[in-house]
Amino acid sequence: MIMTRGQKLFNAFNIVLLGALGLSMVLPLLHIIAQSFSNNVAINSGKVLFWPVGFTVGSYKLILQDSTIWVGFRNSVIVTVFGTFINLAMTATLAYPLSRPEYVYRKAVLLMVLFTLIFSAPLIPNYLLVKQLGLLDTLWALMLPMAISAFNLFVMRSFFIHVPNELLDSAKIDGCGEFRMLWKIVLPLSKPAMATMGIMYAVAHWNRYSEAVFYINHRQWIPLQVRLREIVFTDQFGQSDVGSELLMFLSPEGIKMAVIVVATVPIMLVYPFLQKHFIQGMMVGSIKS
Repeated sequence: MIMTRGQKLFNAFNIVLLGALGLSMVLPLLHIIAQSFSNNVAINSGKVLFWPVGFTVGSYKLILQDSTIWVGFRNSVIVTVFGTFINLAMTATLAYPLSRPEYVYRKAVLLMVLFTLIFSAPLIPNYLLVKQLGLLDTLWALMLPMAISAFNLFVMRSFFIHVPNELLDSAKIDGCGEFRMLWKIVLPLSKPAMATMGIMYAVAHWNRYSEAVFYINHRQWIPLQVRLREIVFTDQFGQSDVGSELLMFLSPEGIKMAVIVVATVPIMLVYPFLQKHFIQGMMVGSIKS
């Protein structure tokens, strides 16, 4: 196919625009990584851009010796893993009946879910509810109140709607119950949707900050993002149990950048394993038959 001059110019414009957008997202991350591996002299003199100057891993040695970093990391992993499992289980079990036309009152339930998507509950009622349930100062406060996202519920419901009715009818004839159909038929056919929702929920749990500030007082339950905020904005790293002799040879900025890398890389490593399903799931509803 021969492209016209206008099409060639349009393609070139798209390449330049998307390349610029990509660089605007990648270059800040490269700058952070470069600073985390640079010495204090190079950072303080402003010589570090996108490549480490005076290569050192001292910042990473320092933060890996800080017990509070490991406590926050442990809590974030627990909240992300178990919270995502709870999210997927509860979202799927609600999305499935809402996707079947034979279930009564599904429209009323959809309207109530849509209402929560438009109007969210204020902070004080949420706090009082969490307190009455006895979830304060527990990791459950970071998982159960956010068990179902209304937006993700609608996306998963849209995927479930495309499951062939003939397949479910044949399963009913063979004696399958509703939970067995959901577990054996609907969910295996919905891997792209589950992967998409899993990534969205996992990222939200990993970045959980405001709820931890509101509901968690004991430092043994704070997630990694709260500890990251203390280091980046209040420079409280010197109050940890790390030896002061190592701090003397490192830049505070380099330490902050290393903490950001440690807090960002784990959740980024999950995406490549789910990339294929994630792309398919993001296409839900974009093509009409």
